[in-house]
Amino acid sequence: MESVSMFIMIMFILTTIATLWLFYVASHENKKVVLSILIWAAFVGVLGVLGFYKVVDAIPPRFVFLLGPVTLFVLLLFMTKKGRRFIDSLDLKWLTLLHVVRLPVEVVLHAIFLSGLIPVYMTYEGYNFDIISGITAPLVYYLVFVKNVLGNRFLLFWNFVCLALLLNILTIAVLSAQTPFQQLAFEQPNVGVTYFPFVWLPTVIVPIVLLSQLASIRMLLLSKN
Repeated sequence: MESVSMFIMIMFILTTIATLWLFYVASHENKKVVLSILIWAAFVGVLGVLGFYKVVDAIPPRFVFLLGPVTLFVLLLFMTKKGRRFIDSLDLKWLTLLHVVRLPVEVVLHAIFLSGLIPVYMTYEGYNFDIISGITAPLVYYLVFVKNVLGNRFLLFWNFVCLALLLNILTIAVLSAQTPFQQLAFEQPNVGVTYFPFVWLPTVIVPIVLLSQLASIRMLLLSKN
């Protein structure tokens, strides 16, 4: 990781903290939820420092443990009554504003690419257009919740577009990783997210963003009924 500047590392750590803080506010300052996320972040952070995720010849591939557990947890929340109750208690305004963190994430990804740790496909120079979500999030928040110029129909459309952008980069990231399922970027695979502190991207930031996106869509669809 000597090729990645300290500035980029600090920027990413601050982005992770901002994501946690925004979700904390969106959850009406639910300390138990944020404490659970902090414990999880500490756990995967230690594994990242120890190089757990960098092992490429393990079965199952260690990369699976970066996205698998948290993605499964997010989906399980929607399948349980208690989970849905928590999801429906979240603040839609703050869930919308939370997506602003996707802008610095894209800046960090580009810097990691320049350091030779991820393929260009995972940046805005390639096929990753998720920076649009980060740029538009504060504007959408302002127009929908402050000025009331745009309504829930537009907000629902925007959330679906941002969800598609998120799923797009997740697909590219998985197919670029050094696993038996790798289909892209053999000349420069996706190894950057296996290093600390960037392990927090797939294990902390992405699941919070995904949960926020799905929760917003659920709220908006239910409000139409």
